[in-house]
Amino acid sequence: MSDEAGEPLQYDDGLAGAVGVGPWPGPWPRDERYDPELLAHGDRRNVVDRYRYWRREAIVADLDTRRHTFHVAVENLQHDFNIGSVVRTANAFLAAEVHIVGRRRWNRRGAMVTDRYQHLRHHPDVDALAAYADANDLPLIGIDNLPGAVPLETTELPRRCVLLFGQEGPGLSAQAWKHAERVCSIAQFGSTRSINAGAAAAIAMHAWISRWAVPAAEPAPPAR
Repeated sequence: MSDEAGEPLQYDDGLAGAVGVGPWPGPWPRDERYDPELLAHGDRRNVVDRYRYWRREAIVADLDTRRHTFHVAVENLQHDFNIGSVVRTANAFLAAEVHIVGRRRWNRRGAMVTDRYQHLRHHPDVDALAAYADANDLPLIGIDNLPGAVPLETTELPRRCVLLFGQEGPGLSAQAWKHAERVCSIAQFGSTRSINAGAAAAIAMHAWISRWAVPAAEPAPPAR
């Protein structure tokens, strides 16, 4: 974090180990993206340093300028506790949207407040999700370790797509399998039958990132 002159900002608010930063030191920046309340009292939110002191709406607007072209959908048939984790990961990888399919209510604790910065859309059932995806030219790619699935590790995910995850336990519903263009499995080598739905979502999203959004390598520091 640096001030308007580009100098690093240092904070010593007596809260050693606390997350975030204290009140803004010195003259306040003249930029409408900054929140006066945060400037005055400090910013303890779960956001990266570049967004410290920014208004929530300003952060969302900035994220919208560079969101990726993959979406994430998760079936919420039994009030799945993993959805919060999926939303948090989708925010980390900058998914275009997260689609909640089935029950509208879900446990947000695992999202760690990242749902405030992530676009969410609800669909009453998989048929409605499929209609949305078809209208927006977004193939549905299911993720499930069941017979008929193809290895995620050897599959090139489309640049525009919806990564579709089932309920923790039963996995993708029959309707989800019917609408999916393909279903990908995640390679496992141990004794467990499956991995946590939140972990599976993170692996699949990172597979998309590895293909379509790998950051450029930073230049090596000059030789001394």
